[in-house]
Amino acid sequence: MLEKSNAPSLTQKLYRADQVRQHEQAAAQQSGIDMYSLMQKAGEAVFEQAVLLMPNTDNYLVLVGIGHNAGDAYVAALTAAKAGKNVNLCAVEPEREVQGDVARAKQAWLDSGGTVQPFSESLLSKTDVIIDGLLGTGINGVVRAEFASVINAVNQSGLPVVSIDVPSGLCGNSGESLGATIEANVTVTFIGIKLGLTTGAGKQYCGKLVLKDLGVGKAFAKIARSDATALDIAHFKGLAPRPVNSHKGNHGRLLCIGGNAGMSGAIRLTSEAALRTGTGMVKVFAHADSKIQICAGRPELMVISDGLDDALAWATSIVIGPGLGTDAWAKNIFDRVMEYCQQNPKPIVIDADALNLKAVNTTFVALPDCMITPHSGEASRLLNVSIEEVESNRFNYARQCAQRYDATCVLKGAGSIVDNQSHSWVCRHGNPGMATAGMGDVLTGILGSLVAQGLDTDMACQFGVSLHAKAGDLVAEKYGQRGLLASDLFETIRVLVNE
Repeated sequence: MLEKSNAPSLTQKLYRADQVRQHEQAAAQQSGIDMYSLMQKAGEAVFEQAVLLMPNTDNYLVLVGIGHNAGDAYVAALTAAKAGKNVNLCAVEPEREVQGDVARAKQAWLDSGGTVQPFSESLLSKTDVIIDGLLGTGINGVVRAEFASVINAVNQSGLPVVSIDVPSGLCGNSGESLGATIEANVTVTFIGIKLGLTTGAGKQYCGKLVLKDLGVGKAFAKIARSDATALDIAHFKGLAPRPVNSHKGNHGRLLCIGGNAGMSGAIRLTSEAALRTGTGMVKVFAHADSKIQICAGRPELMVISDGLDDALAWATSIVIGPGLGTDAWAKNIFDRVMEYCQQNPKPIVIDADALNLKAVNTTFVALPDCMITPHSGEASRLLNVSIEEVESNRFNYARQCAQRYDATCVLKGAGSIVDNQSHSWVCRHGNPGMATAGMGDVLTGILGSLVAQGLDTDMACQFGVSLHAKAGDLVAEKYGQRGLLASDLFETIRVLVNE
């Protein structure tokens, strides 16, 4: 049986931005570090990442606001100047007073001979790398115009950017862009990884994510409760070896339901993915007009178009949705399956058109061991909200889907989220090349296969999402992201599931 490694490390734990602000001082005190020393460590870490990003360049532009991030930026500027770099430091509001440790860091910069000047786009042509300390996690509401103009100029310049803690203009909790957001190459986040950096737009804006715990990570982890956990294929110990005397009946019987007339491709991808993930037997129930297309070239699949009740009784787990459609045939099949599973609970994965039918089904009854796998469009229909709302706070809407439908929800997309109504996990793997037809169908087959082989729904979703996304990464690394097909993942899935 699949196992996870021991308690999550700090790099796996994810936190709300306010949790870090609330507990960082106590964590520093318990670690014997004062807050100004913490700021110095942060600024030095930012400069270190700037050097790693652009090792042979000398011209730095440091952008500051008035918050805590500005203090880190002043330290980074001073560290860069001491290292012999040419540093221009610009503040959006140069004359505005700063307080506390930020004022102390600013004064150290001024005492060294540094100056604070207003931002000018002319400086961009004299710059090799930008350090972004404009806005931090304390931002509330839409980015003000004076900050937005600087952010837009930086993004249009195409210059490499290192952001401090979060890219300026990004909500650290949700990953939502608050009107204008820095497109960073590297984001150095401190003490704990913020939720918003791991999914949706946040994953795009932050670029490479680097965590620096500044020497207080262990103390912080004892104080603050993690709101979510990052998933990495390396965190799983893998499926146990099969007994020598095992046979196909020992490894699950999965029924895949879908494939309406003229829609055979999706369920074929799902069912073959299940075979490649290790299911002992896979049976497909599809429209009679799709039978030949589904089994052609893959004789290991059993394909039927009648005898649904017998097939449901035969199965140890069920997948419904890929290529199902929403016509009268599809609605009849969907209703029969839902009714059967209410009376005879079995692990079930509900995907694609089955989710669309579920969204308009007025008589919802919860199913035990149920997994739903919406993308943002399907989630919007399930919750009767806009796609933009879903994408603005993916953690929130994954939780809402899970709770409303009493299921484990996999909200697909950049940084896919698994939510079981009480905890969230977010996948670190995946790449833009996977934004292509059929990828979700392959994931559904993987999930159905894992529960057929005996994993519980939570573990199947966590491992399945990681397995699917990592396979996509490995194929993309070898052949490139463009032109990546869903079926290209099969052989790599087979390799990963055997590790």
